[in-house]
Amino acid sequence: MSRKQRIKNQLKEHMPKDWLTDIRIVYRITMEAVNDIKRTGFMNIVIITTMAAILSIFGALFRSTISMSQFANELGSILEVSAYLKPSAPAKAVADNFAKIAHVTSVRVHPKEQGWRDLSKVMDLPNINNPLPDTLRIKVDDLNYIDSVINTVKKSTYVESTNYPETLAKRLQLIIHVVNTTTIVVTLIVAMLTITIINNTIQLVIQSRKEEIEIMRLMGVSNWYIRIPLVLQGAFYGLAGGLISLVPLHFVQTMLGKVNTFFLIPNPLMAEGMVVLTLLCVGTAFGALGSLLSIKKHLQV
Repeated sequence: MSRKQRIKNQLKEHMPKDWLTDIRIVYRITMEAVNDIKRTGFMNIVIITTMAAILSIFGALFRSTISMSQFANELGSILEVSAYLKPSAPAKAVADNFAKIAHVTSVRVHPKEQGWRDLSKVMDLPNINNPLPDTLRIKVDDLNYIDSVINTVKKSTYVESTNYPETLAKRLQLIIHVVNTTTIVVTLIVAMLTITIINNTIQLVIQSRKEEIEIMRLMGVSNWYIRIPLVLQGAFYGLAGGLISLVPLHFVQTMLGKVNTFFLIPNPLMAEGMVVLTLLCVGTAFGALGSLLSIKKHLQV
């Protein structure tokens, strides 16, 4: 007996039998899932291709959503709220106080002398005293909170009036809301289509194995032993479709990267990896869920 064989025998002797039993069970379940996929035959290609098309649409929209949100946030971060102070207001102290307001990222003092000099560069001014007020330029981290910040600023006794590009801010908020809502709707549609496709496929597998499943029941085989191969089959379809959908997704991500570069907007941090991971997880999860629902509906175990 060779040394290699002796080592194998020693390992088998010292390995708990429970481990061997678990390994055999996992192996049998895996092979059962593989056999179910083989039984499906040519339909595998149709199912995986359909899944890939559905997931490609989802992935492209999800990635576009991230880029559009990044674009809106970058543009929103440029917007400033202008607070015009009263003549007696201590500009620096008021600025420090406003900087403590929630969601305010920065407060910059624009002295009235600087404003007068800037104005004189673009138009001829008469020789009069400077009528401009000191101005505070306030930036907010999220457009959704800009109204609350303005309301807080207006309550200050040192503030004469405020101004900000309200129309542009409202449009940016609308864009973000529409994009997020669209993504949720498409996700629900993807879930329904995926579950329907997997449901019909698993139903065919159950019908083709009907007698075999009945025999397994009579032999006392546990329900989970019957369920898991079918769930693995659905998960396989979802994962395979997700992997294929990465090809068109790559072109979408490349195109969006060029658009961001053109507008001098940085690409969203870790967006590509997050989209790929989400796509694979969504495909696998929805595939497994479709199988599980089909089992409960067509297989009373």
